[in-house]
Amino acid sequence: MTTMKLKAAAVLCGSLLALNSFGQGPKTASPESEGFAPERLKRVDSLFNSYTEDHKVAGVVALVARHGKIVYWNASGYKDIKNNKVLDKTDMFRIASQTKAVTSVAVMMLYEEGKLVLDDPISKYIPEFTKPQVLKTFNEKDSTYTTEPANREITIRDLLTHTSGIGYAVIGSKQMQAIYAKNNIPVGFEPRKLLLADRIKVLAKLPIEHQPGLKYTYGLNMDVLGYLVEVASGRSLDQFFRERIFNPLGMKDTYFYVPTEKQARLSKVYMTDDKGATVENTSTDSSRANVIYPLQKGTYYGGGAGLTSTAYDYYLFLQMLANGGTLNGKRIMTANSIRLMTSNQIGDIPLWGTPNKAGFTFEVVTPKGAIAGPWNEGTFAGGGYWGSNYWVDPKSGLVVQIWTQGGGWYWGDMLNRFKAIVYGSLTNDYGKK
Repeated sequence: MTTMKLKAAAVLCGSLLALNSFGQGPKTASPESEGFAPERLKRVDSLFNSYTEDHKVAGVVALVARHGKIVYWNASGYKDIKNNKVLDKTDMFRIASQTKAVTSVAVMMLYEEGKLVLDDPISKYIPEFTKPQVLKTFNEKDSTYTTEPANREITIRDLLTHTSGIGYAVIGSKQMQAIYAKNNIPVGFEPRKLLLADRIKVLAKLPIEHQPGLKYTYGLNMDVLGYLVEVASGRSLDQFFRERIFNPLGMKDTYFYVPTEKQARLSKVYMTDDKGATVENTSTDSSRANVIYPLQKGTYYGGGAGLTSTAYDYYLFLQMLANGGTLNGKRIMTANSIRLMTSNQIGDIPLWGTPNKAGFTFEVVTPKGAIAGPWNEGTFAGGGYWGSNYWVDPKSGLVVQIWTQGGGWYWGDMLNRFKAIVYGSLTNDYGKK
């Protein structure tokens, strides 16, 4: 057996034994007690090893829970290939857009307190958004443009559903990327000493791509809502997250900027080069998707993509949502707010090329979406730029995560196979035993 295989086996075989000794101890159970065929679920180990042994994927962590109990939590591969450092299941990952769900929860908590109304114009709280302008023409040579008035104000609901017309600074249209770059709008991965309030006020004066509510455009909406949380609560977004969400849930390893003493647990980021090889991503360009931002002592708390976390920490957050707003006897929010977050909030507006719809930041599985894949209608899901994915399937009682740091060409294939194995391991299809 190769050294890699021996190290991977040690990590994988010891994982279930280690579950019960982790901190105060997560709730765990044997796969068979929660309706899984153990021999089928073990196929996940072979799947991951088939990708990590020859570095198609550098490393991967996955966690599967059912009925509020973890039945699988393993790691395979490396967090640092060059220095031969094996990935541990408790290591830290840049979770990028998985930050959005946390920001949405913060907004809904303030909604429950009567501090905002979902159909309020955002300009009520951030006046710079008054009288938005829609992009009409754009000159690629010098990034100049013309605009026309929007037919209405942008609402909080527009922002929660990505229908505001605000684009993205790194994965959006060429026009919006150019306009945002010219005006120093952060991409969401921010290592510099910028302030959220300052940059959002500049963003507010820039054109939007289309009329509010017209279509789904994935963009910096959650960064705007992060600043809304600051305005409505009187706290920084970092402080609100820590005091109102992370501390009550026991999320001890989730940060915008990782403390020095924990930085050794942060995985390197990888990508696939033009020859199909997995290589380390070492980008330091703060105007693009750089990898250095969690290691800085930054001041920009990006509600759309800024967090770093662990699979276990984020599991606690997802399990709270699956439980209807509570975890370990502590209520974070109400079940009614979660119902709103996980319902179709965009009507007949298409969600990219999928049969599914958008809730408040979540992808929500529709009847057609349930036919296309193994998950059930009502499942809500999301993921992150660096190669991570999660879903909560209320009908089957599942909370599932699979995380990498740059899955490259092979990410989608591994994700689809993993999803098939998880559902193919169930001995009873639905959540009630």
